[in-house]
This record gives sequence, structure tokens and C-alpha cells, in this order.
Amino acid sequence: MSRLIITEAAPLKGKVRISGAKNSVLPIIAASLLAEGESTIEEIPYLNDVRIMCDLLSYIGAGVEFLDNRSKLRIIPGSVSCSTAPYELVNKMRASFLIMGPLLTKTGIARVPLPGGCAIGSRPVDLHLKGFLAMGAEIKQEHGLIEARVRGRLKGAKIYLDFPSVGATENILMAAVLADGVTTIENAAIEPEIVDLATYLTSMGADIKGAGTDTIRICGVSSLKGSSHSIIPDRIEAGTYMIAAAITQGDVVLENVVPDHLKPVSAKLREIGVEVSEELTSIHVRSSGKLNAVDVKTLPYPGFPTDMQAQVTALLSRARGTSIVTETIFENRFMHVGELKRMGANIKIEGRSAIVEGREKLTGALVKATDLRAGAALILAGLCAEGKTEISDIEHIDRGYVRIDEKLRALGAKIERVEEE
Repeated sequence: MSRLIITEAAPLKGKVRISGAKNSVLPIIAASLLAEGESTIEEIPYLNDVRIMCDLLSYIGAGVEFLDNRSKLRIIPGSVSCSTAPYELVNKMRASFLIMGPLLTKTGIARVPLPGGCAIGSRPVDLHLKGFLAMGAEIKQEHGLIEARVRGRLKGAKIYLDFPSVGATENILMAAVLADGVTTIENAAIEPEIVDLATYLTSMGADIKGAGTDTIRICGVSSLKGSSHSIIPDRIEAGTYMIAAAITQGDVVLENVVPDHLKPVSAKLREIGVEVSEELTSIHVRSSGKLNAVDVKTLPYPGFPTDMQAQVTALLSRARGTSIVTETIFENRFMHVGELKRMGANIKIEGRSAIVEGREKLTGALVKATDLRAGAALILAGLCAEGKTEISDIEHIDRGYVRIDEKLRALGAKIERVEEE
């Protein structure tokens, strides 16, 4: 087990390069199973979740190799020798369920345990299964295992998602590219990660129209070839460093970003009183220290991302006045609030909203990362808190941030990783 120890430092200054998107690379790794040849993926964020997904591919018979100091990944699908994903891997990461679509359409059978991951609320897979059923699959669920089977090829279908689920959109999209006929996904998720997956699949020979809109049309093809692809920058990592600059009254340039992907975060930071300027592939964030209270409501893209809710709550705990943060995506995504209160934050939970009374100072404390983004929020609070902050359970943080302690130290933060037996 490891811990992070943080002490208050001077304002962060300098440049930080943003890694490839975790939420993009995971479905793209799964999609590589669909090809009949070797694929190469660049801008790989070397994270625990990426390693788990690679272990999952290796288990079912694919060849996986990291290259170029683990920034590139070579995947050789080969002949998939197993259609059952192991519980010990799936239980570690919810995104492992994305293996079901590729396995089902490629082999005609997929057995996947119900997934694990961060305990941030209910994230049922019923929308994924609704799509597979509409395409002709037979679904059985027993003993915590979901089995999907199809005789011959999946059939194109019109599928309406009750909620624009990113995971369901990705899984159905991957299943549909080798189906017989045309599949239409209505009320589809429109996140940049969906577009990145569709771009990769199209480079492999898939026929996809409308990715990035709420209606995606997929005309099934008979086979896909291997391809090369570069992962888009991680908009959530970028947003986290933007808030790190803001909360420390810093002056930071983020490189390797797509500013359009960060519009909701940039807009909210400007409303809070932070200066944000954009170039083609970079964002410059400067903060004078005067932070205004604002209201924030999480929404599906292009609304304010739920994955940034914990971080902005940490920032607003330093703002002047009362802010209201409303979470509409996950019902259990305020677990960071109890830990922030240990650091002196004045936050009250009412239903799906957090009422945040800004404080002039936070104080260091012993805290625990209850999930990935909660851990990021505690790091941000620790950067500006008086005294020492010690964060345990940081394996959650390592699931989504590449060398976050090293990157913050390069900007002037006082943060150390302590390894324990």
C-alpha cells in the first residue's frame, strides 16, 4: 500500500503535458479484438486500468505488448481462445464489461461477470443488454455471470437508449460494426471518447456515421483490419490540473489538450474568477486567488462532467460565499465530502446537492481516497491546506492519473509518495 503526503506549497507554476484519455483508451483496447490483424495504439496512459484491460485481452488469447517506454501498445487479436472474462479482473474495473460487445460479435458468445470499479453509485448494465437483445442475442444471467449468445451474426436494429450512457453506446457500437445490416443508436452519448472510438473503428474499416451526435448509424461489414491510432488527450486529467492551478493561485500551461473538450470546465472556472486562455493545443490558467461562489450541476456531455464534480467541490470550499453543487449522474458521488470536512471544509449534503460555504483556509489531515475522483479532490485540497495532508488508499487515484505526484512536483508542489510493506 502507498500513501501521498502533501504540504502547502507556493502557487503552482510551469507547464504540464496531459496524457492520453483513460476513458478513451479502454474501449479502444477492447475494440482491437475485432480486427483480423495487428493494431498499434499511441499516447497510451500507463495506468492500472490499462494494465487490467491488457491482462483481460491476454487471458482470452490476444497478444499484447507495450512499446516505447509503455507509451505505445501493440495488440494482435489472433484467435480468441476463451469467451469468458475472469471475475478477478472484471471485479477490479467496470470498463472491463466493454469486452462483451467485441466478444459477442466476433465469437458468438460472451460470458462476463457483473463488473466492479469505484463505488460511486448504481451503474447498471441493462442498457448494454437491451442493445444486444435487440440485435438478436440471447441473454442469461445467473450466479453473478452474464452470458450472451447469438447464432450466426448479430442483426442490425434500431436501439433507443433511455439514458445517453457512454458505456452502453460504446458496447453496442462495437457489437454493431460486424453485425448483419444497419444498426441505429438513438439518444446515444456524444462524449469525445465516443468519437475517438468511432474514429478508430472507421480506420479499421467500419462504416459509422453520426458519432458525436445523439444518433449513430452503423452499417455492418464482414471484417475489420488492424490499424494505428493515437488516443485523444484526457479532458478530466486536464480539468484536474486546471483546478490545481486555480486552488493554489497558480500560473500553469497545460499542453496536449483539446480546448473544445474542456469548454464546460473553462466556462465554470471563468465564472469562479479564474483566468483561462486557449490556444490550438494548450490552455493557460492563472488565478489571483479571489474565488467566487457559483452553482454547478453535472450533466451528460457537453454539460459539466460528473468526473470533475469532486475537484470543483474542493475548489469551491475556498471560494467566497455559498455554492451549490448538484450531482445528476451518480447518486453516491459525494463520498469525498466527509474527507474534505476533515480538512475544515464547510459542506452540507441535501439529497443530490452539496451546499458549500467557502472557507479562507483548509487544514491538513489524515484522509482516504474513497474513489478515483474523490482522491483527486483530496490532492487539490492538500495543495492549499495548512500543514500536512496524508492520503491513503491511493490505488484509486492511480487508476486515472499518470504519475500525478511527479507532474505536480514539476510544477512546484510539495507531494511525496510513501511506499509501505
